[in-house]
Amino acid sequence: MPSRAVPGKSRGKLRMAAPVPKRQDGGMNDMTPPDHAPDETLWQTVLNRQPGDFLYAVVTMGVYCRPICPSPRPLRKNTRFFDIPDQAEAAGFRACKRCDPKGERERLAQEVVRDACGFVEAAETMPSLDTLAARSGYSKFHFLRMFRDHTGVTPRSYAEGVRARRLQAALAGGARVADAVADAGFGSESRVYEQTGRLLGMTPGAARRGGLGETIRTAMADCPFGRLLVGATDAGVCFLGFAEPDDALMGDLRRRFPKANIAADDEGLRETVRAVLDFLHEPKQALDLPLDLRGTAFQQRVWQTLRQIPPGETRTYGEVARMMAEPKATRAVARSCALNPVSLAVPCHRVIGQDGDLTGYRWGIPRKKALLEKERAAALS
Repeated sequence: MPSRAVPGKSRGKLRMAAPVPKRQDGGMNDMTPPDHAPDETLWQTVLNRQPGDFLYAVVTMGVYCRPICPSPRPLRKNTRFFDIPDQAEAAGFRACKRCDPKGERERLAQEVVRDACGFVEAAETMPSLDTLAARSGYSKFHFLRMFRDHTGVTPRSYAEGVRARRLQAALAGGARVADAVADAGFGSESRVYEQTGRLLGMTPGAARRGGLGETIRTAMADCPFGRLLVGATDAGVCFLGFAEPDDALMGDLRRRFPKANIAADDEGLRETVRAVLDFLHEPKQALDLPLDLRGTAFQQRVWQTLRQIPPGETRTYGEVARMMAEPKATRAVARSCALNPVSLAVPCHRVIGQDGDLTGYRWGIPRKKALLEKERAAALS
């Protein structure tokens, strides 16, 4: 798709394209499809450094950037707009080194961090920062910043998270606490008990029991997205899932509470199910239910923060992290959203990517889009 104004080259320098002639009706001969945002809308996006699905180029600098680029704003008369990098480069512009509009540095960094995470996952003991940096080929400072930018945590914190997941898995499998602690790489049981809230969100004994001795009451119903399953303990709703067959929803619940007694209680949960259905049909108010949330201390903070996002509004993962006063924890926020056990009540569907993309959603991107559109419509009505 051609751009609105295409700079050419003259004697090795960029020059501005000739003015586009007006049509007989006074409009402009713009070759851009009519549903594309007008130039002034794009320009306002650039001025505000907001995410956008386009690129802008600066004639006087010969570079093209993302709308969120931190570089000084150009003059409007020197700005051109493009849809993809190929168009900008065909017009003689080169990619900005600050905002990386082609994503080349970003892809390389992702590969480095992915390799480091895999190395940490496979290691029996926590690798040192020196070891990880040497493996990446970068200096310790550069590697640390790259890792933190992409995961939201330091390599040490990531490794501690790996150990915590190993411990939780072993305990859920019925291993003795002492054996699970040793196999996960912790030096002693005392260290685990000192950090139970941060590591497991519960005591090792409770994690090992996997819901043993508890009864989780369930109710199923039809909803606008297919089937709906609500699970609740005496403390509140502990699971809320939808848009999958009954067996799949029940299997998800049982994996979370492998040793709990699961009992159908459609009558006892009638009002809870009705509240969920009312929200799905007309989401003007937040879904306010008593909840029994189980997760690490950080996950609990993320889930509570998500409940502060009003219906009809969205926040990026980075904005949620800043709301928690954890600006470096963007990736950790994203992981916590993915592990949210009570969708809708904890509205992780209101969290989007930095570029405005809907990103992943446990119950499917089309349903996330539908939920947001319905909430926005309800907020305006």
